[in-house]
Amino acid sequence: MTGEHLTELIIFGVLFLLVSGMGFVAARWRRPTTMESLDEWGLGGRNFGTWVSWFLIGGDLYTAYTFVAVPALVFGAGAAGFYAVPYTIVVYPLVFLVLIRLWSVSHVHGFVTPADFVRARFGSPTLALVVAITGIVATMPYIALQLVGIEAVLKAMGITGHLPIVIAFGILAAYTYQSGLRAPALIAFVKDVLIYLVIIVAVLYIPSKLGGWGNIFDSAQAKFDKTPVPSDGILLNGTNQLNYAMLALGSALALFLYPHSITGVLASKNRDVIKRNMAALPAYSFVLGLIALLGFMAIAANVKPIVTDGKPDTNTVVPVLFDQMFPSWFTGVAYAAVGIGALVPAAIMSIAAANLFTRNIYREYLRKDATEAQEAKVSKLVSLVVKVGAVACILLLDPQFSIDLQLIGGVVILQTLPAVALGLVTRWFHRGALIAGWAAGLAVGLWMLYQIPNPAKGKAHFGGSAYPLGELGLDTKMTVYVGMLALAVNLVIAVLGTLVLRAAKVADGEDATQASDYVADEGDPKVKKELDLASST
Repeated sequence: MTGEHLTELIIFGVLFLLVSGMGFVAARWRRPTTMESLDEWGLGGRNFGTWVSWFLIGGDLYTAYTFVAVPALVFGAGAAGFYAVPYTIVVYPLVFLVLIRLWSVSHVHGFVTPADFVRARFGSPTLALVVAITGIVATMPYIALQLVGIEAVLKAMGITGHLPIVIAFGILAAYTYQSGLRAPALIAFVKDVLIYLVIIVAVLYIPSKLGGWGNIFDSAQAKFDKTPVPSDGILLNGTNQLNYAMLALGSALALFLYPHSITGVLASKNRDVIKRNMAALPAYSFVLGLIALLGFMAIAANVKPIVTDGKPDTNTVVPVLFDQMFPSWFTGVAYAAVGIGALVPAAIMSIAAANLFTRNIYREYLRKDATEAQEAKVSKLVSLVVKVGAVACILLLDPQFSIDLQLIGGVVILQTLPAVALGLVTRWFHRGALIAGWAAGLAVGLWMLYQIPNPAKGKAHFGGSAYPLGELGLDTKMTVYVGMLALAVNLVIAVLGTLVLRAAKVADGEDATQASDYVADEGDPKVKKELDLASST
């Protein structure tokens, strides 16, 4: 660390410690008689109103990694990096009706995880198990990537080594263990205020120092014109338009399949809270669009990514841009916004993954008679293990490999769509066919990802998510998102498998839910009933 970054470091440290203190105080916020249940520790008492839910869900979905990775992608690839903007716009109309059905049936039966719902809907512990494992596997690298955001900021301040990250996540683990979901819910207020402040200042102040928006876009176009890659530029072209659309759609379909997204929804107090949030959350997408433009600003400012181990780390372009453009005191605030932006989603993700293990592995297969207090204790301990695993990803693996894991995670979590999302609107699928479809989609998706190289980074495999349609025998240079191709295979197998199993009269599981369960709301006596997983078939 050099003395020139002392002011940034002090401001970053003070704000980081402030929100950490809020995390511990959160245990007393809306404190119930006891925290010894997943309803209280893992879902905040299922009683968050519109404002708290808006900050919690928004803080969960728009992460620190988004803050650094989206502009970095725009910096390197141009218009293709803006796929995150349309996908976070179309997702809310897509899930509007589905999520309120999930909220209702979960509150009637006491479901804590999406795998709980699948267990009851299809009467299949095995299907619930694969959904739970899929959720945990897809979530783990997502948590690790929050560390990438913090690490990018620390590098910009001249801090090397992993000790600061270990300390930061140690503090996060401590207050999450104590306060549960209440901690990220409270911290989300500060996180979002800081991010809105920094982005609004950035889009007003930085262009004025770079000669205006015209010069910014001209500089970006000039940079892309010099590169031999045909798919980059400030506009899309014929080779990447289809992939852009499918990547946006696939990402939208996957977003609320992630366990941490569902956790934020289930913590809401009633259906109207979810409706209002699905209508209001696109406001974050506006901010995300502004965040993406930081990539073009970095090009105009001639930002050079920090080099680590001989390789430029493009995730540092935003922190370096802030360091070049802002006075040191405001740079510290901006760095804190990124750092704190990692705490909220990391906490929710670890809680969601822990709840999946507790409900759908520990209680289902290890201790069917577990009490609520025992469930809460196991989830607390597992949430610590999950965070340790995330830190290990950064300490033991190349961070770029962690990014590849998250890329795989999106394809993986999409394979739970037939059981979870479609299961909320129909019981037509056979449980055996859903398992077969999941396995087929997963196998095809991983095989396609393995086949994709990235010569620019010297990778022969797992070099991206855009699969060339020419590899399927089509005479075209267009590519398409692997996740959508894998999901198509999944659905075809699930449909055909259901028809075959029904024709063969293979026994199916019993549906423990009723039609009225999907429309129950706050105040309905049915929402007081608790789920007894051990009694369902």
